[in-house]
Amino acid sequence: MRVKIGPYKNWFGPYQLASALCFWAKQDKDKWGIKSDPDWVHNFGEWLAHGSVEPDPTPENPHHLGMRERPTTWLYKFLNWVHLKQKRKIEVRIDPYDVWSMDHTLAHIIAPMLKELKNKHCGAPAVDDKDVPKHLQSSSAPPLTQEEKDHGATDELYFERWNWVLDEMIFAFESKLDENWQNQFYSGESDYVWVATEFEDGKPTMYRMEQGPNHTYKVDMKGMKAYQKRISNGFKLFGKYYENLWD
Repeated sequence: MRVKIGPYKNWFGPYQLASALCFWAKQDKDKWGIKSDPDWVHNFGEWLAHGSVEPDPTPENPHHLGMRERPTTWLYKFLNWVHLKQKRKIEVRIDPYDVWSMDHTLAHIIAPMLKELKNKHCGAPAVDDKDVPKHLQSSSAPPLTQEEKDHGATDELYFERWNWVLDEMIFAFESKLDENWQNQFYSGESDYVWVATEFEDGKPTMYRMEQGPNHTYKVDMKGMKAYQKRISNGFKLFGKYYENLWD
């Protein structure tokens, strides 16, 4: 297999052009510390895009018209045409042996991607309570006030639920890559002997295998089944929340 996927193509439109042309303009920080161009640069970009600048809302005219469909300039159309001509570089080559054990092959790619997502993500989807342990369910979090609910606040365990789901996915794919995970459920030593059960002319013709005196080998089937159940659940969560795997 050979996979090469390039970065996304950044949009460069009239507003980005205005910011580049006004490179000397000092950026302002909002209350979250995010930098942005001053309003006059934004207005310049708006003029480049639409040929006019919409007035800000006022008590007399509270409805901002910026969301309505507005005519665009030839510059906007040209920059949009250039953007549409740019293609993200994606090359994928699959060899026949990649599908001999496709589940194992994909695990090599998915496991590190899930780890990267967990380390870098700055948001989380809504996770169903039934998919997480009791101590992470929304009912286990301190209740939200009505004001918090009205403002769309999330409970204290909201992000922990998503991290738990990601951990279970990672566990499943890493277990898929570990071909010896069952060994932890084996213990003791094997000791088998062959015992003759049938004879002909005084010579044994049939044997039966029995445990010898030093046989201590055991398999923790209960533990193995629980481990496999966790792996299967991790793959189930991967399928359920697949469309939420983005940052």
